[in-house]
Amino acid sequence: MRSFWEQAESDPDRPVLIEPEGRRWSAGELRAASARVAAGLLDMGCAAGDAVAMVMSNEASPVVLSLATAEVGMYLVPINWHLTTAEMAYILSDCGAKAVFCTDNFTKQVAAAADEVGLSARYCTQTVDGFIEIDRFGEGCTVDSSQRKAGGVMSYTSGTTGKPKGVRRPLPPAPPEPVADGHAAFLMGFGLQSDGVHLVGSPIYHTAVLYYATNTLHVGQMVVLMDKWTPEGFLDRVERYGVTNSHMVPTQFVRLLKNRSDFRDYDTSSLRRVIHGAAPCPVEVKKQMLDWWGPVIHEYYAATEGGGTVVSPQEWLQRPGTVGRPWPGAEIRIYDDDGQRCPPGDVGTVYIKMQQGFSYHKDKKKTDSVWRPDGFFTVGDAGYVDDDGFLFLCDRKADMIISGGVNIYPAEIESVLITHPDVMDVAVFGVPDADWGEQVKAVVEARGEPDENLASSLLQFGRDHLAKYKCPKSIDFVDTMPRDPNGKLAKRKLRDPYWAGLGRSI
Repeated sequence: MRSFWEQAESDPDRPVLIEPEGRRWSAGELRAASARVAAGLLDMGCAAGDAVAMVMSNEASPVVLSLATAEVGMYLVPINWHLTTAEMAYILSDCGAKAVFCTDNFTKQVAAAADEVGLSARYCTQTVDGFIEIDRFGEGCTVDSSQRKAGGVMSYTSGTTGKPKGVRRPLPPAPPEPVADGHAAFLMGFGLQSDGVHLVGSPIYHTAVLYYATNTLHVGQMVVLMDKWTPEGFLDRVERYGVTNSHMVPTQFVRLLKNRSDFRDYDTSSLRRVIHGAAPCPVEVKKQMLDWWGPVIHEYYAATEGGGTVVSPQEWLQRPGTVGRPWPGAEIRIYDDDGQRCPPGDVGTVYIKMQQGFSYHKDKKKTDSVWRPDGFFTVGDAGYVDDDGFLFLCDRKADMIISGGVNIYPAEIESVLITHPDVMDVAVFGVPDADWGEQVKAVVEARGEPDENLASSLLQFGRDHLAKYKCPKSIDFVDTMPRDPNGKLAKRKLRDPYWAGLGRSI
């Protein structure tokens, strides 16, 4: 097995990347660009273990940056471009970013966030005032062989406090090549082959999307990028490029099925492995997709913190709703609230053990709260295993909303809405949405008599202070919040009526 860097050296003319507008990159071109950026990072004073942030849409530049940081021992911190200036600034500050890279469509908010934290090292894909153009970055610089060491990714995921948490793993004390080979071997264990074509349709700031976009190159595949996923755009690229695999979320399945009658009969016979996760997939939706595409849809269970399990289509059809058994190097256990291991069939908290640990950056208390002494951690999901070790999830952590495959944390939204002068108390949770799975609902105990003007004011207040995808879609009012004498909110009492008869289980 050979890493992308080695492949590029032996076969520089092989096409390896296609951008949304059709530009093709050869292995030699992509390798030269990533080597130049890696050298530029070292030349500007970045060192192994430092963090480099990016706010980038789906084009070649984030792949270049990912390969560059992976070659010189740095942490790449992808930032969701939907975030507000304050939210971006928080992550830039918390990770201690030495530099921030962005595509030209995000320069305004990146500049404002960088100004807020005093970060002057800013780079852009185009010539923009206040930024250095990435194509000129690192010119004339080189990387010494002694400087080559494996880097990693530190993604941010919100915690119960609502503040994002950086998931940080120790960097392996090894050159980049064997680490890349390990990632490639992991993906090949899931059935990906070196002659494949991987389609990236979701935003590349997502943990799994970035992982596949970079590491399928190490497998030896060509990567095709979409800038904005649409059902017909996806199918067109599958047919045009002979796509063999893609990482998807259930919302995309739903949109494909709902719009199928509007499509011509695209050829999807090239698909070998469609891997989905990040959100629950309704059983009937998955059955319809398997009927359409055949037994090529594989599911996994994991989180930004790690994972997990995997299930083949054949296994899933035998046990509809399962998210599978542990993949190589992982273990799954179910523990009850007293810390005792649950027998098969009993619901408890899902715990995972991996070969590599992690910590929440600058948050020892949060880190300690999720780890058990036996080396298992949890992200708070509830579920059970059957007699054969297949995992079934019964619910996500109590408060988390998953909308279109994106995790949304109510505490962060509540902490904003409670500052509105007319709000006495507030609860935020997910309610059914036919397209996105869940949408954000806010229930408010008003200081005075609520009316439509207050609801409109609160919705606008949310839009002014939160990223768009976090904003409540609607506001309901209650006379009194169901809190116990200790102040604990029984949020399920508010949420369950919206899910009545729908069998909410994740």
